[in-house]
Amino acid sequence: MVKTVTASRTIEIPSDVEVAIEGKKVLVRGPLGEVQRDFSHADAVIEHVKGELAIGTLWPDKRRAAVVGTIASQIENMIEGVRKGFTYKLKIVFAHFPIGVKVQGNEVIIENFSGGRRPRIAKIIGNVRVEVKSDEITVKGVDLEDVGQTAVNIEQATKIKKKDPRIFLDGIYVYEKGKGA
Repeated sequence: MVKTVTASRTIEIPSDVEVAIEGKKVLVRGPLGEVQRDFSHADAVIEHVKGELAIGTLWPDKRRAAVVGTIASQIENMIEGVRKGFTYKLKIVFAHFPIGVKVQGNEVIIENFSGGRRPRIAKIIGNVRVEVKSDEITVKGVDLEDVGQTAVNIEQATKIKKKDPRIFLDGIYVYEKGKGA
């Protein structure tokens, strides 16, 4: 059996994007903002070579080869985020009690869910914008992880426990994910 010597991926950097590498910290700047991520936990080398990023590792096993692909995908998402941004759309659904949703600072306040007296609170992560219009919530930002985590926080705040979810459909649900902030 032949042992693989290297595992590597290259990412082309668009002209309107700047990438700075300091050790294993990667900073991506673009028209919509900047995203920074630390890959110091990974056993891979990240280098800037002639308008491209090279990610690689020597003598990889399956896990180390997979880490190279994961880092490359995350950096591609960072570049896509600073160029176009990411958007998640959530729908407010209720049949029993009307749900009230508002944004205060870095929190989304969900009132009267399932007739509850206390509001449910979902945290907004990072530099993410949340807009509420009638029965739709829009979550926008440049960092895919922050946008996704904020949308999940809102969805999980209205999770129904100890009731049949096929009958009690009340809640807030993600119905669309896309690019473009």
